[in-house]
Amino acid sequence: MPAAPADYGERVPKRKNTFSSWPRGLAQRAVHAGWAWVQRTGSVTAEHPGRFRFGAMGTGTRLAFPLGTIFGEPWIRIGAHCIVGEQVTLTAGLMPGLDLGPDPILRIGDGVVLGRGSHVIADTTVTIGSDCYFGPYVYVTSTNHSYDDPHEPIGKQWPRMEPVEIGPGCWIGTGAVILPGARVGRNVVVAAGAVVRGEVPDHCVVAGAPARVVRRWTSGEGWQPPLRTPPPVPLPDDITPDQLRALSELDEESAARLAELDEAGLGANGAARLAELEPGA
Repeated sequence: MPAAPADYGERVPKRKNTFSSWPRGLAQRAVHAGWAWVQRTGSVTAEHPGRFRFGAMGTGTRLAFPLGTIFGEPWIRIGAHCIVGEQVTLTAGLMPGLDLGPDPILRIGDGVVLGRGSHVIADTTVTIGSDCYFGPYVYVTSTNHSYDDPHEPIGKQWPRMEPVEIGPGCWIGTGAVILPGARVGRNVVVAAGAVVRGEVPDHCVVAGAPARVVRRWTSGEGWQPPLRTPPPVPLPDDITPDQLRALSELDEESAARLAELDEAGLGANGAARLAELEPGA
């Protein structure tokens, strides 16, 4: 292949920016500020529910904008201090406009976090306990297709419905699927991409499709198989934000001194005092 002529770069036309730097930056900031305003204004709370009339919504709960599909909200009860991410679908009943009776269909406890793009489809009863955390794109459904008749298209056969229950304190990983009839215990970790059906005991980790118990805690044996990493050490109750900022600015020499303090038994409080004494802290 022949080499390019020496003046090749000079003959290639340079791209022209239709905006100079400052008008473009100004427009970009305006777009971002406008979108932030739309997100704030479009979010749904108990104080500002918009067109939605949920059966209940607790204090401090917010549904982020843009919303996903929401219908059957009179039969949806959401607890206090919940975070529902963008594009999360919450539905009660097979379709909008149905009378589902006097009792709630979808119950979400206090302090629940539903990650972006998740779906909770409650054609019959679905209960999510308090302090559950869902990663993005989790799918929970009380309805599944049936394929009993081999001559009828599956999409035309009447679906099966079974209640779903997720106990309090669970962590549901990204892309997990919770199928009809699942009963997930308390403080359960569901691994990313797991497909859960049937009973899941308390205090365990499940993974795979279908999900299987891969680790479990009991009062007699602790975690089996044993955890591979030590548990995180919580911060002392009396440590202040200023001390944390000072710790983050320590250089290698100061960090080594901090480790010596820890080995001497002074712990995090002694380390924080060291950080306060460092120059520039």
